[in-house]
Amino acid sequence: MPARLLVFLCLAVSAAAQNRFTPGLRPFVTVDAPTVALDHVRIIDGSGAPPLEDRTIVIAAGKIASIQPSTATVPAGSQRLDLTGHTVIPGLVGMHEHLFYPSGEGIPIYSEEAFSFPRLYLASGVTTARTGGSLEPYTDFNLKRLIDSARMPGPKLHITGPYLEGAGAFTAQMHELTGPEDAARTVDYWAAEGVTSFKAYMNITRAELQAAVQAAHRHGIKVTGHLCSIGFREAAEIGIDNLEHGLLVDTEFHPGKQPDNCPAQGVTRAEMAHLDIASAPVQATIASLVEHHVAITSTLAVFEAFDGSRPPLEQRFLDVLSPQGAESYLAARSRAAGGANSPYPALLKKELEFESAFVKAGGLLMSGADPTGNGGAMAGFADQRNLELLVEGGFTPVEAIQIATANGARFLGEEDRIGTVSVGKQADLVVIAGNPAARIADIRNVTLVFKDGAGYDPAKLLESVRGAVPFH
Repeated sequence: MPARLLVFLCLAVSAAAQNRFTPGLRPFVTVDAPTVALDHVRIIDGSGAPPLEDRTIVIAAGKIASIQPSTATVPAGSQRLDLTGHTVIPGLVGMHEHLFYPSGEGIPIYSEEAFSFPRLYLASGVTTARTGGSLEPYTDFNLKRLIDSARMPGPKLHITGPYLEGAGAFTAQMHELTGPEDAARTVDYWAAEGVTSFKAYMNITRAELQAAVQAAHRHGIKVTGHLCSIGFREAAEIGIDNLEHGLLVDTEFHPGKQPDNCPAQGVTRAEMAHLDIASAPVQATIASLVEHHVAITSTLAVFEAFDGSRPPLEQRFLDVLSPQGAESYLAARSRAAGGANSPYPALLKKELEFESAFVKAGGLLMSGADPTGNGGAMAGFADQRNLELLVEGGFTPVEAIQIATANGARFLGEEDRIGTVSVGKQADLVVIAGNPAARIADIRNVTLVFKDGAGYDPAKLLESVRGAVPFH
């Protein structure tokens, strides 16, 4: 080969490597060497195993090439990062995420956060996210395409179709099903469009849910649900694959519950407060869920926000809100019941007892943010907060991290690619200053996020969305 041609080809390959990120993404990528060595890190690998101390992770071609003691040699020419005092965990797999946020004070209308939320998720360490119901599915699809083509930052998105809701939707942005035929037709249409899951909602009937589940399963697609008209055991017997939120939304223990009817007041606080997790009815529900392989998604942060004194109000939270958004949220927070008389700490404790009993019985527990409610559960930030609340409720930090990483990957059928820090898997990693195994609050101290081997600067991502929510 002529020397000049060889030089030209080498320059072309080098230029291609340098330009694989578009201008919309390049400002946020701070580590993009062909081979990278993360030196002197603590590893919490997501499997539930104890942390590994003083290790070096070598990343090459977007994957984890090796994990070895920090005294071992690394490939020549590697970019080496001394991360003494830092911990590496798998990228979070958020299983109840949204790309919308409440935009009106007391009005059930939600604005699509197409610009800000993908950045917030990624900055917080969420490298894979399943939307937990969509209000603008075509927007969600197009965001996924932009992210996958490296034209904008964000996590790997799994798009859930429009809500499968029955008559009585609380927001005008939802389609109301007219019967089982409509449910099956809706599933068939959106499956053909490319959604990878569906979510049943509060007023769906048993016949509509059965038709939707059967149609979804024909397409090889799973169905989750935030239910009210249907109890958990009924849904499990119908064949649902996943249930959101846990016991706090299960109406099957509501006195006088009528079939296909969502009680006007939902599940009351008094009902939950007096429900015994060890009782035969609750244990029968847990056994049914486990028997039918129904996963549960923990969304503690969205419930905590209804206590006016919780969660701790962080400056970073206020920084991403617009002045109007901050005013609206602070007003909602002040109206919430807080202090010594708040029922929510007890309700959270009850939910955590349920989640613990579910896991001990062999159930698959996952985690997600659900940035809805009164606005207190922010995309990404609430994913981190959910880990803190799981630990507050009795899970170990290592167990909480497994719930938020490997368990979600397993449900998505992607455990061979993501979910744990393992050789051969995609280099989707979160670098944290500190030791969340000893102090789970360190989970907020994200200093670098790797997705497919490229390292993103969370501070730059957060700065780019300052004042953006809920209008962008």
